[in-house]
Amino acid sequence: MQSNNPVFNRSEGFNGRGTTTARSSDPSQWHIDLNQPQGNGYPTIGVDDRMTIDSVVQKTGMTLGLVIATAAVTWVAIGQMFDADGFAEPGAMQRAIGFAAAGAIVGLVLSLVNSFKRVISPALVLAYAVAEGVFVGALSKVAATFVGDTSIVAQAVVGTMVAFLATLAAYKFFNIRVTDKFRKVVTISIFAFVGATLINFVLSITGVINNGGIRGFNTLGLIVSAIAVVLAVFMLILDFDFVERGVEAGLPERESWRAAFGLTVTLIWLYIEMIRILMILRGND
Repeated sequence: MQSNNPVFNRSEGFNGRGTTTARSSDPSQWHIDLNQPQGNGYPTIGVDDRMTIDSVVQKTGMTLGLVIATAAVTWVAIGQMFDADGFAEPGAMQRAIGFAAAGAIVGLVLSLVNSFKRVISPALVLAYAVAEGVFVGALSKVAATFVGDTSIVAQAVVGTMVAFLATLAAYKFFNIRVTDKFRKVVTISIFAFVGATLINFVLSITGVINNGGIRGFNTLGLIVSAIAVVLAVFMLILDFDFVERGVEAGLPERESWRAAFGLTVTLIWLYIEMIRILMILRGND
């Protein structure tokens, strides 16, 4: 069954092609012909070299750990945002904005490269984690300064983890089955959301709309961020389904990096929306 997720659709195995000899929509019927060369650029693999849930968890832990470590280093590198007398430090704010912009741009480029690269590169996935760590660290520093409380970062992390674990539990315990219609609806919704966000960004920087438009720190911005959280949760369900299908298809162990990349992208998006929601709520106190 073909994936609509741009992170996974470059992998033939995630789409029931390449390493699989059956086109059935039932993943249990997918298998690898160990006597034939692989059609997706990988050499013939043995049973011990296939992707597993454990390998996906391991690679995801590595990428997220690198994001967290880089974010912590960025946080420290920015320095104090206020001096001992309570006055703002212009240099620190400039560093924060610079780090955030650089991390966002590099992260976007690497995310596009990783999404459309047929053979996944672990080095590029880790490079993406570093870039996003810089962005997340700078964003977190600015958010903490905005509300005057560093605990907002911990709250956003907890909110992200709760959403992730609750979605995973629902996926497993309620035996959620992802249909083609669900994939299409979620994919179209996400592309529509991204498109609206980009248009809003352009209109904001050109002065056509004020106060950030739909991504402002107001009631409308709160509603849009809440919608984004729902979309991110749906994206997690798609991620879990793609990983499960990939494992059942017997993909090469290297594809664990693609799965880790997809999960990392979704979790970072979820964290960003969580911290935006907290900033809006705390800013209205």
